Amino acid sequence: MTDVHDKDTRSRNMAAIKSKNTTLELWLRKRLHAKGFRYRVNAKILPGKPDIVLTKYKAVIFIHGCFWHMHDCPLFVLPKSRTTWWNEKLKKNQNRDQDNINKLHDLDWRILIVWECAIKGRLKLSEDDVIRKTTTWIHSDNSFSEIKGIN
Repeated sequence: MTDVHDKDTRSRNMAAIKSKNTTLELWLRKRLHAKGFRYRVNAKILPGKPDIVLTKYKAVIFIHGCFWHMHDCPLFVLPKSRTTWWNEKLKKNQNRDQDNINKLHDLDWRILIVWECAIKGRLKLSEDDVIRKTTTWIHSDNSFSEIKGIN
């Protein structure tokens, strides 16, 4: 199957995809700040450059897009064109994610992954649920957790 866009259009579309300060990140950061949490963003000194770093709690938060991290939910669909290439690329993302999680654990950081499907899409949680689950985790001693959309 061929791409529905020509090469220049596809290139523009892909170049427009941001890797930091995404809508989802800004959404969560704004709400955490309103709850009184103070944090750093995209700390380059930590493996994976976590989206949110809560030093006081020795905790990091990653906001993962379901497509880019191959989440098992309706928001992830493997493209029908260049399937092998996409599968390899996205598997590398998953492997890198796991390596970064392992490195952060070795450094005694706690890790939360908030999946895109928890914030948007037909399986999204309520805003209050996402924030409650996030703040509850921050105050807990759980070393790893994920917030996903409704199963």
